[in-house]
Amino acid sequence: MELRHLRYFVAVAEERHITRAAARLGLKQPPLSQQIHALEKELGIKLFIRLPRGVELTPSGQGFLEDARALLSGVERAASRARAAARGQPGRISIGLTTSASLHPVVTRALRAYAARHAAVSLDLHTNSAAGLTEALLREELQVAIIRASVARPADLVFEKLAQENMLIALPAEHPLVKRRASGAHAPISLRALACERLILVRRPAAPGMYGNVIAACHRAGFTPLVVAEVEQMLTAINLVAAGVGVSLVPASIREIRQLGIVYCPVLDAPSLVAPLTLVHRRGEAQPIVTDFIALSRKLAKDRRPH
Repeated sequence: MELRHLRYFVAVAEERHITRAAARLGLKQPPLSQQIHALEKELGIKLFIRLPRGVELTPSGQGFLEDARALLSGVERAASRARAAARGQPGRISIGLTTSASLHPVVTRALRAYAARHAAVSLDLHTNSAAGLTEALLREELQVAIIRASVARPADLVFEKLAQENMLIALPAEHPLVKRRASGAHAPISLRALACERLILVRRPAAPGMYGNVIAACHRAGFTPLVVAEVEQMLTAINLVAAGVGVSLVPASIREIRQLGIVYCPVLDAPSLVAPLTLVHRRGEAQPIVTDFIALSRKLAKDRRPH
């Protein structure tokens, strides 16, 4: 077993799709499939369940993923310690994240890769709303932030769109609107079907961009939503959905929160309802430890886009 085999496995596990993983790795799909089969044969276990559209980790695969990530991270750290010492780059970087942005694959990969490459740099992570993080950057309490939709665009800050993803409808598992297709996937739901539903949203002052996008999409679908709860954090909205208080519209990466009693369904008729991922930093930023994080985030976001 070689390190490249672990990298191949981790890419497939994170993408949940052989073709997307191959594109990320710069490989063709058939050779990657062969490498994964060879790894399973060498280990004597099945790492993935093959689905009609993608793959899913087996329980053995989930355990192996944790160990593979730890091993790859350790190898990268071992190599980076000497590089960091040679460059003389000890220090601290203050990074702000909104709750939903922190779950996006670009963000998790950026943090993991940056920590591995800059072993001498301490990560000072802060969670807040998009509005709070924007203000913290202006007060120079943070050096960089990753948010969803921007609240305002002060001239002293730079806002860069890294990615965007579809919004999903989060519902209690037993909700009448929840249907399954023959493949087992949850069927899409028309946005108009939410006209009589109780909607839970992140509070307008905390995330006015996301809030406004959802309200505007509902208006285009022909109804004014019944907003019964406004919360500070997306995680709170998910907990309220699980408790049966109502339904919510959330970025697709939120489904990484494996909350019992909740399902996520695609939106059928609102293609413009998407959640951006936005990198924010001060204009003219020149500190190497910060510009390295900015460059790494851009690269990982670009690598993830369809070719």
